[in-house]
Amino acid sequence: MASKIKTRLLAIAAALATLTGTGPALAQDFTFGWNPRSGDVWVDTWLGDLNHYGSRYREPFVDEMVRYYGAPRDLVHELLVTRRWAPGDVYYACAIAQIIGRPCRYVIDEWDRNHGQGWGNVAKNLGIRPGSPEFHRLKRGFVPTYDRWARPIQIDQELQRDFPNRGRGGNAHRDGQPGPPGQRAGDDRRNDDARGNRGESQRGQAGQDRRGNGNAKPKGKGQQGGDRPRGNGRGG
Repeated sequence: MASKIKTRLLAIAAALATLTGTGPALAQDFTFGWNPRSGDVWVDTWLGDLNHYGSRYREPFVDEMVRYYGAPRDLVHELLVTRRWAPGDVYYACAIAQIIGRPCRYVIDEWDRNHGQGWGNVAKNLGIRPGSPEFHRLKRGFVPTYDRWARPIQIDQELQRDFPNRGRGGNAHRDGQPGPPGQRAGDDRRNDDARGNRGESQRGQAGQDRRGNGNAKPKGKGQQGGDRPRGNGRGG
């Protein structure tokens, strides 16, 4: 059963890579190769997908690490470009650091020394065990990151409790394709502009209506008085 689930998740990750046009991020492209061994099939799968995203959209990936995970920008650039770390390793190191309240560089150094043990053992040594509340927070953190990128992610059964209104198929865009980085923010800005333009148009129309009413001829008693026959001024 577990092998079937793993095969399915890996197939989904491969399909997403095809949709985004990135192709596989080759393990030999990274200094430590690619074998995360986090102890959770879902985590391993989406760390692999992070490699595709981080390789294709480097700057949005770096921005996410800096803004939401407290990583120094120069460190992230150094890891990705100079030291050729896998984006998935960079993300996971900084995510673990956030959970345990340590600087990102601290976990980076731990992985640098002990990557042969796999992420599962490195995380255990740092106090995060599979199935623990800390590990659950680590898994849950993938989802808002993917949401900020407007990139679909498949929710597993464990995370359904945290995101009950989301289907397990993720949050794909209207056309079913993952959007480019920042698309959601751009869409929101365009929607706000459209609403603002409609409001200006409506206010302008209302003003024209008021001005038009002011130029209309008075009706009612005044008009009737004007139509009343005038006398000749002589008494009866």
